[in-house]
Amino acid sequence: MKSILKKSCLVLTATMMLASCKKFDEINQNPFAASPSQVETEYFLNNSIIGAQQDPGLSERMFILYWVVGGRAFQDEDGETFSQGDFVDDWAGEYYRQSSQWQNNANTAIQIANDQIANGTSKPYTQNLIQVARIWRAYLMSEFADTFGPMPINAFQGTNPEFKDVKSVYYYIFDELKDASSKLDLTVTNTDAVKKEDPAYSYDYAKWRKYANSLRMRLAMRLSEVDAQKAQSEFEDAAKGSDFIKDASEMFSVAERPNEYNPLASVFRKESSWMGLPISATYNNLVVNLGSIKSADQLSSADLKAAVVPKDWMGQQYTEYFPTKTNDPMKGFWLNGLPYSIDPRAYKIFSIPGNLTDPNYPALGDSFVKFDGPLQDADKKKVKTLNAKYTWNAKADGEWAGIVTRNQPIVTNGCKPLLNLVYRTGNKRRIFFAPWETYFLLAEAAERGWSSPVSAKTAYETGIEKSFEYFDVTNNLTTYLASTDYNRAGTSVNWDDVTEPGASHKMNYEDGITGKAGTVDVAYPKNDLYKSGTVRNDHMTKIITQKYLAQLPWLPLETWSDHRRLGLPFFENPVVEQAMSNLPALNAGNVNTSSIQFLPQRVRYPSDLKNSNATGYNAAVSALGGADAVLTPLWWAKH
Repeated sequence: MKSILKKSCLVLTATMMLASCKKFDEINQNPFAASPSQVETEYFLNNSIIGAQQDPGLSERMFILYWVVGGRAFQDEDGETFSQGDFVDDWAGEYYRQSSQWQNNANTAIQIANDQIANGTSKPYTQNLIQVARIWRAYLMSEFADTFGPMPINAFQGTNPEFKDVKSVYYYIFDELKDASSKLDLTVTNTDAVKKEDPAYSYDYAKWRKYANSLRMRLAMRLSEVDAQKAQSEFEDAAKGSDFIKDASEMFSVAERPNEYNPLASVFRKESSWMGLPISATYNNLVVNLGSIKSADQLSSADLKAAVVPKDWMGQQYTEYFPTKTNDPMKGFWLNGLPYSIDPRAYKIFSIPGNLTDPNYPALGDSFVKFDGPLQDADKKKVKTLNAKYTWNAKADGEWAGIVTRNQPIVTNGCKPLLNLVYRTGNKRRIFFAPWETYFLLAEAAERGWSSPVSAKTAYETGIEKSFEYFDVTNNLTTYLASTDYNRAGTSVNWDDVTEPGASHKMNYEDGITGKAGTVDVAYPKNDLYKSGTVRNDHMTKIITQKYLAQLPWLPLETWSDHRRLGLPFFENPVVEQAMSNLPALNAGNVNTSSIQFLPQRVRYPSDLKNSNATGYNAAVSALGGADAVLTPLWWAKH
């Protein structure tokens, strides 16, 4: 007991340590007063898993304002901070503190178990709990490293932690996952009391092994562009026995709780009266026209069906009220209706503005139920009222400068599709790893020529199928998989259709002020981050596009990581109607060119690290290989 407490108090304060020694649903117990039987491995591990769900204060700061923005799940709402390369110290500091605590709890669980084995007080399942804690700790380390970069490998072991470069962190994680999963004894049974301490799998060790292998596949693929040999060997070894997450019953997820303010509350915060969580321009461009599933066939009411626009309709052009200094395919346009066709998952995730008969509409604040607003001239005189009811538009992130003051609807939550209420109530399970991701990883591996238990096409289509099952839209699967229609980025669904879309396509539109009709050639955006922008519809683009669509809304860190790694799918540049000090390389002259210097690459270390551990901070920055800046790419990211 004495050695446990001595080893556990390295990085965190005594208060944090006291808090970590309690079961989540019980009152605090002072570990210095607890008997060995009251300090159990499963209690610390339970605290670690539940804490990582992120309480509302943390989820707003890290999950929504950093990961969501980096991964382009929703619009960057908070002053468009991270999307413009900016950084808020206390947002990062709170995550750094709490993530350290979760890792501390996982490490302490291992130490307790080892001490129990040494003094003869272990249980039949103690060895297995050590392996589970190692697997979970590996995930936490990957989450931390993918957010900040270099981190300690030897933290919480009685000495000041030494920061290691990201490559060393990843190699350590691979070893941990392989060794821990191999040591799980699947014949061990648990008491009901122990099962309750695992909110993910109830200590079903077969599922923990599957998770370890799928996680190893995820992280191996992360190295595909910088350490291909290691990536392939780790991936193939993890995938060789097909002992990985394949269906919904094996999904790693944790149940949220409604009407609570703790780590099990909804990560999307129903209680927030200002956070609309509007659709991102990236998501919108990828789902509109994708899959040949008509909106009219997805919508039930006559009013909604009547709002659907023709297939060749671009919308209304407002050159003075929408930005044009962007490579967003919808620049300057407003879709005055609902898309002719759209990926069927989009209406499941996001609300239609004005559709208040939908029980999932998030009517959470005044701006959520306001569906129109004025367009004003430079003298603030109203030129027109723009009605957003039954429309489908996104606000591209970036610096709109004076344009945004003339366009009130675009900053009004109710004028854009918002995250549906069903994801905000706390009645869902937060997903950490789902079967669709396994299959998209297998598809990518097979496409690269790596050994895979299934072909690339089969894995790709199975990944889509698993996602459709989750969103309950499998009735559209056959049509969707056969579709050769291009989305706004120039990508189709059908695996065998690799025909490039051409440079542009002709669309009809009208001037939003005069009503004059016309036609316009709309260019498919050039994604310079992938194959120098020459390819929009190859197999890899399809795989990562579908992976992006399947991962949202739960896994924005993964969509961000895929884009940092591959430059896929297409992310539009931030609007640059005015220069942005934190994105100095982006300007009106190069806005149609994609560059990693236009997009956030990582979260800076919080100032607390530099102030409290200057030696550690300097080592971390040295291992990063660049400045402690938002635009410095991680080791595995695309260079």
